[in-house]
Amino acid sequence: MFVSVFDLFKIGVGPSSSHTMGPTLAAGRFVRLVQETPGCLSQGCRMEVSLFGSLAHTGVGHGTLRAVTAGLLGFMPEQNPEEVSAAIGELSQGCTLSCGMDASVGFDPETSFNLDKTTRKNHHPNALAFSIVDGEGTVALEETYYSVGGGFVLCEKEMEAASGRQEKGPEIPFAFHSAGEMLAMGEASGKSIAEMKRANEETLCSASEIEARLADIWAAMDACIARGLAARGELPGGLKVKRRAGGMFEALSAERGRNAVPLHSAIDWISAYAMAVNEENAAGGQVVTAPTNGAAGVLPAVIRYYLEHMPDADKRNVPDMLLCAAAIGGLIKYNASISGAEVGCQGEVGSASAMAAAALCLAMGGSNAQIENAAEIALEHHLGMTCDPVAGLVQIPCIERNGMGAVKAVAAASLAMHGDGSHKVSLDQCIETMRATGADMDERYKETSLGGLSVSVVEC
Repeated sequence: MFVSVFDLFKIGVGPSSSHTMGPTLAAGRFVRLVQETPGCLSQGCRMEVSLFGSLAHTGVGHGTLRAVTAGLLGFMPEQNPEEVSAAIGELSQGCTLSCGMDASVGFDPETSFNLDKTTRKNHHPNALAFSIVDGEGTVALEETYYSVGGGFVLCEKEMEAASGRQEKGPEIPFAFHSAGEMLAMGEASGKSIAEMKRANEETLCSASEIEARLADIWAAMDACIARGLAARGELPGGLKVKRRAGGMFEALSAERGRNAVPLHSAIDWISAYAMAVNEENAAGGQVVTAPTNGAAGVLPAVIRYYLEHMPDADKRNVPDMLLCAAAIGGLIKYNASISGAEVGCQGEVGSASAMAAAALCLAMGGSNAQIENAAEIALEHHLGMTCDPVAGLVQIPCIERNGMGAVKAVAAASLAMHGDGSHKVSLDQCIETMRATGADMDERYKETSLGGLSVSVVEC
């Protein structure tokens, strides 16, 4: 099993990796399919897009329609939002797409979308279908894609292959499918989790390229924190949610060095860093999936807390922290899910907290067993967490939830460091429990905004 660190950590824009990044990429894939299918475009043809499941229920609040339109226009998730807005404005006036070809296809962002809230696709709740329909109403080309969380997108055939565990990819030296295998391989080889993950990555690119790309990932994470701490005002979407991270940061900075500062102020620093990221995400700013946009603040906050507030912190540990976090995230993705629409927020913030706890434990000098224990503790105490965004926006409770996930990650790493790595509940057992809990969870609590806080909070 191999999920690259560069697949798990992707630079893009908010507010959702599954509802914006994924659909953008899916639309781009369909455009390429159109280009590869001669004769599918004819005079008077049009494109239709259907959103199913969670995408249909919360796609408007998550910006899915805009994301799909951007992808159809040839944009990637990380591209300038202002350029995207300008291009969408021009499309609304002409209502035709060229798809990079001589022929054109009709597409109106106002009328070409179908939000199907009743049909549930078999493979995953985040499904979207594209079709080219000719002037007589005959479908000339169609394809269904699934946005499975974290910006990962699979078509129908790929989903079927994935469900059958038909793995493809390079031969890697440490092909662990479980945390148990990971620990066994580490013990046999004498390597840390980060070292094994690095060796796997080196089958795809050089050591120097790995270092450069990891540096870019951390730079994007850190810059996102900085922007979030500097920003003020209300977040878009209509809920009138005020940004709080910047004010918290100012107050904490003013208190630094005073004798009367309470010990629990460390919690406030961690929360401020995490919330800064997810306020940026909610505003459509640039973030890094870690493992998703909705949980993007947890890992950067813990790394920033380590660098700024922990004695003897060494920034040279950051690449290994990212690699270690990715190893844990890959296990969760492979054996359960990182998608809120599939297993609830336990799969997003819970996974992020486990990844961050493992990363911090590594930086604190933890053994492989202690790192696995830290990840298990963090994930265990997010089990059962639902995904219930108010008004379908990635704001309430998502922003605060990142702060809490980061705090739990630090607590989990500390608890693990006070032990020797031995514990009763393994990370594998915890991941399986998360998967089973998600399977049993009612659809209302899986990113549909049909239950939980979404219906308890009056929108005003």
